[in-house]
Amino acid sequence: MSLQSTVRPWLAASALKHFIKYGSTQNASNTYKPRDALHKPTAQATISALLASGAHFGHSASRMNPNFVPYAYGTRAGITIIDLDQTLPMLRRAANLVRAIASSGGQIVFIGTRPDLRPIVQRAAQRLGSQGYHVGDRWLPGTLTNKIPLFGLDVVKETKVTPDLVIFLNPLSNVNAIRECAIEHVPTIALVDSNADPRIVMYPIPANDESTRTAELIGGILSIAGREGVALWEAKQKREEDKIAKLSNPLYG
Repeated sequence: MSLQSTVRPWLAASALKHFIKYGSTQNASNTYKPRDALHKPTAQATISALLASGAHFGHSASRMNPNFVPYAYGTRAGITIIDLDQTLPMLRRAANLVRAIASSGGQIVFIGTRPDLRPIVQRAAQRLGSQGYHVGDRWLPGTLTNKIPLFGLDVVKETKVTPDLVIFLNPLSNVNAIRECAIEHVPTIALVDSNADPRIVMYPIPANDESTRTAELIGGILSIAGREGVALWEAKQKREEDKIAKLSNPLYG
């Protein structure tokens, strides 16, 4: 064991003991890091977490969509302030939907086509395992509405191509994908900023769609809800397999 590895923990403990009497107990393990929302997302949505991520900042008041007015708290310095008291229940509703669809074996697609959103949608899809997918570069037009020419008739017949839910982190850049989801009756969730019409998706979440930290927070909450749903689905499948195995066993009963 090196001297350095022995001295460092002692110095950290001494520093913590010294600063406790001044009211500070922060150290490297309990201090917030900006990337925690991506690598260690929270499962529960709170007003304080949304506020810390900057979810309440909208666009310029002059650019506010008239249909967004019910979700606006007011304006400050010419900037629309989003009402997080409305964002929170809508986020929780969206998380419940993701959990319910995943618990039924549904396939969920996360779409974020900005460079800063790609790692977010990748990690979100990874948390759902085989039920999670992501689009991080560009939505290919006709993916849902022109399936046979794109994938081939055999693939469309044998493979499920249409997802059960699509989540958008930057909806205004993916209007074509939203339109295809509407045509195919696929439920949609999206971060909707003050310059967008919340009616473009089925389950809008009023929030700042230009903040990476907000996208990390909301994407993490939704993907963790999906992971919980996947666990419920796998447990249900395991119970059914055990039941079938017992019934097929000649010694059963």
